[in-house]
Amino acid sequence: MTTHRRRLRVVFIGWGAISRSASQLLHDAPVDIVAVAVRSAIEHDDLPTGARLIRHPDELATIDADLVVEAASREGVPQWGRAALGTGMDFLVSSVSAFADAALLVELRDLAARNDAQLEIHAGALGGVDALSAASVLGIDAVEHRIVKPPHAWSDTPAAHLCDLESLTEATTFFTGSAADAASEFPKNANVAMTTALAGIGPDKTRITLVADPVATTNRHEISASGAFGELAVTMSNKPLEANPKTSAMTALNLVRAIQNRVGPLVI
Repeated sequence: MTTHRRRLRVVFIGWGAISRSASQLLHDAPVDIVAVAVRSAIEHDDLPTGARLIRHPDELATIDADLVVEAASREGVPQWGRAALGTGMDFLVSSVSAFADAALLVELRDLAARNDAQLEIHAGALGGVDALSAASVLGIDAVEHRIVKPPHAWSDTPAAHLCDLESLTEATTFFTGSAADAASEFPKNANVAMTTALAGIGPDKTRITLVADPVATTNRHEISASGAFGELAVTMSNKPLEANPKTSAMTALNLVRAIQNRVGPLVI
């Protein structure tokens, strides 16, 4: 007997480089993008076939969808998260720096529980998040996450005021602190800081180092952890997303993986 699953119905919040890339890579998956939310009144001529353009969280209640994917900004996480989870839709978060607000994380998690929905944080530009999360079950003593990017990838962030990005001749550390502080001060570039923290020992205990390196050609993440489970060391050297050099291509790829794992017959 053959069982036919319903195609996964997805809403994207944001239609930037990440959403567009993920949409293109999902073209062969049993996934229908039924709506796209944008802030601007400008019409988009590249939306997936059949996708409805929406602009307000209240409109989610009029859409038959299984999953709402946030790929816009941390400012959109509270309102879209409440609307999605409040109607029983699962909510997948890309702008993890929003959870530097611990109260928001608790609120959305509890809302998901009350409505039989799921709040999911995908791995973004990182690898090894699954191992870090698994290790936390037994106990982790320390987690460090070093983020190294070319100087131009740190432009239009507080890094521009902390060092002279255009004249660097060697790798320069311009921030060392907790994941909570990193995600708050560098929300567009350090979403991964909160991802590491939430997978491991929390935002206040996770140590983050941010580096601008003029010889770097990729966005590099070096994560180390130790505890009762043993030791973990992961290095990811990610090429930038072609449409947005401040974002790693792996961010879009991990988003695709998270969505495919909901519909594929084999999940890894």
